Amino acid sequence: MGKYFGTDGFRGEANSDLTAEHAVKIGRFLGWYYGKRQNKKCKVVIGKDTRRSSYMFEYALGAGLTASGADAYLMHVTTTPSVSYMTRIEDFDCGIMISASHNAYYDNGIKLINGKGEKMDEATILEVEAYLDDKIPPLPLAHKDEIGCTVDYVSGRNRYMGYLMTLATRSYKGIKVGLDCANGSASQIAKSVFDALGAETHVINANPNGLNINEGCGSTHIEVLQQYVIEHELDVGFAYDGDADRCLAIAEDGQIIDGDLILYIYSRYMKENSALTNNTVVTTIMSNFGLYKAFDEVSINYEKTAVGDKYVYENMVNHGHRIGGEQSGHIIFSKYATTGDGILTSIKMMEVILEKKMPLSVLAKPVEIYPQVLKNVRVKSKPEAQNDADVQTAVLKVAKALGEEGRILVRESGTEPVIRVMVEAKTNEICEKYVDDVVKTIQEKGYAV
Repeated sequence: MGKYFGTDGFRGEANSDLTAEHAVKIGRFLGWYYGKRQNKKCKVVIGKDTRRSSYMFEYALGAGLTASGADAYLMHVTTTPSVSYMTRIEDFDCGIMISASHNAYYDNGIKLINGKGEKMDEATILEVEAYLDDKIPPLPLAHKDEIGCTVDYVSGRNRYMGYLMTLATRSYKGIKVGLDCANGSASQIAKSVFDALGAETHVINANPNGLNINEGCGSTHIEVLQQYVIEHELDVGFAYDGDADRCLAIAEDGQIIDGDLILYIYSRYMKENSALTNNTVVTTIMSNFGLYKAFDEVSINYEKTAVGDKYVYENMVNHGHRIGGEQSGHIIFSKYATTGDGILTSIKMMEVILEKKMPLSVLAKPVEIYPQVLKNVRVKSKPEAQNDADVQTAVLKVAKALGEEGRILVRESGTEPVIRVMVEAKTNEICEKYVDDVVKTIQEKGYAV
């Protein structure tokens, strides 16, 4: 990871960590990098979520791009996967998504997407960072008819919606579906897609005002949709995050279907239909112990990557795997997309429900999820806390005590100044005890803030 860009873009509090000046410079660099440096007209597509500051960053990026001679195509409020899709199928040099995903409204982020619709490669990001730090000489400005322009490109969003609709295998007529749009990007898209496919669509949290994105709603507050599905006797519910690249589901009985269960349900369906390439699912180190036991029972292989859908996708591309994802709901179906896509994940879950004629509760039943406790410790220095000898000793002590009946994972967050301590075991009490042991050590060594 670089100085500014983490595992999911340049993210921080708007006008504090991430400023309009940063956005102008990012636009200036990309417009030059893909345009004047290659002696051609550069085209960049931009999307944004519903945060108030997203408008500021949209205009700042547009100013930087056009000043360098690039044309900026504005999809306006849309999802991250829609920007990825349009970048991939059209002749855009790159794409930019303005979003801090599941973070609170006062944060924002800039995600860079290459011309293949994938997250930007590290080498290009390091060059962007070098320009942000004035380590690259001033870039030339475009003049006269070389100055770029902005183009209203809401049609791109509509094309993406049409693409999603083509992926449904059956009509949703007679199915009662609940959607929690997190007052974010999905508010513009999800209901229209499900309505067009014939569902009886019930939507909550789809009235963004710039300040309420992710606030007590969406995939990070799944209990809201859970209660709604139960009270309204719906057949299924889907919850998204701010930029709709995540999806968690609620079964008809109120059971939470997280990313691990989604991976199990769809990969098993793929295997039954001889479509699970390499008989392998790509997970991250955060996936539940119970998921792997369930995979073993049905003879499905799995790989583990570092946390981040970026790493999941890299593994899938390198080895030709077709499905992978994270417990948090980033699910990648590489035949259809190059990034996690919440609405696409919903459509894939609907496919299994309809083709197998089974509710999600039955489809998920073979997986026994182990209790898991995760605590975040805000620290002064992530590497120092992680590598401290006493902290490592405490972690090894817990791992030895758990043996084959659980596991401990301590890792640095890729987007926040925190150390994440996670334990899985047979009971919550055991998890709490061992997590607290490690957290206490971090605090006693003076790393916590």
